[in-house]
Amino acid sequence: MTRPSLYEYAGGDSALRALAAAHHERCLADPWLNHPFSHPGQHPEHVERLAAYWAEVLGGPATFTSFSGHAQMLGIHSGNEAPAEMGDRFHQCFVLAMDDAQLPDDPEFRTAMAAYMRWAVDEVMGYMACEAKPPTAAPMPRWSWDGLQA
Repeated sequence: MTRPSLYEYAGGDSALRALAAAHHERCLADPWLNHPFSHPGQHPEHVERLAAYWAEVLGGPATFTSFSGHAQMLGIHSGNEAPAEMGDRFHQCFVLAMDDAQLPDDPEFRTAMAAYMRWAVDEVMGYMACEAKPPTAAPMPRWSWDGLQA
């Protein structure tokens, strides 16, 4: 029997939208993350785009790449000089938002999701230096129960 993708196991698009909304709310409530998440330059469909990005990475449809891509996401977040603590807080908000969004409480699922976000935060934080040069092209990462897929 084939195991469902993390996207499917989570509950599909509606679950990832709930997760993105819950995560966004937690980030707005965090004193370190509030400014970047309440910035007037933020895309008006940020939560929907974030949900589409996570859905695609976790095995869902290629909705995000129909209007953007991984390299563009890295470019938007690069050069912001964010301290490492912001990445840690972002990760913690994600972990807590899984409860808020009522995602499955399966320990293996939660571990895989938290591991994905740790990897994703570390990748984005790697481009935070002012002089950082994010890639101009990068394939969309794919994350499964076993981690990053080649």
